[in-house]
Amino acid sequence: MSEPLTPDALRDAPGRVVVTRWSLYTGFVLVGLFGFGGIAAALFHVVVERRRWLTASEYTSLLGLGQVLPGANLINMATMVGDRFQGFVGAFLALAGLMSTPLLTLVALASLYDRFADLPDVKSATLAAAAGAVGLTMGTGFKLARNILKSPSAALFALASFVAIGLLRFPMFAVIAVLAPLAVAVEFRKQRP
Repeated sequence: MSEPLTPDALRDAPGRVVVTRWSLYTGFVLVGLFGFGGIAAALFHVVVERRRWLTASEYTSLLGLGQVLPGANLINMATMVGDRFQGFVGAFLALAGLMSTPLLTLVALASLYDRFADLPDVKSATLAAAAGAVGLTMGTGFKLARNILKSPSAALFALASFVAIGLLRFPMFAVIAVLAPLAVAVEFRKQRP
């Protein structure tokens, strides 16, 4: 884990974004508020587009790391973003902000849904919400693809992953175990003079 950013460290880091503890908490509360149907799009919007804490490239790198670590990838991302700017306390605040609004909303909606689930309008609304969630996921995927697929080798590994997991139905862990080291080796070799 990185050291928390102190006021002195912030002054000594030109061009570095200042992210306070309060800003981390409220930023992740926004992610939780916007994240109906999945928080990937909301997280990208708040962290990259709105607050500019990370570049799209940094976001993509953290997302990739979050996906190979155990646990939910976006929970992992919130932890890493919070830790990056405010250490352990920042990681805790980012997680607390991310989870507070959805948890309260979930409890309220679950109570309502339990009571009205058999109504035809509620069934239709549930299907519409699911379709919206698919659209958000696809939209975020396209945004991320623009930042990742800048080289032929990156496009090749993305295609290989899609074919292996999406079409051939190979287990994701096995595909990652094979393709990730290959991708790292290719990029490392391209960087060498």
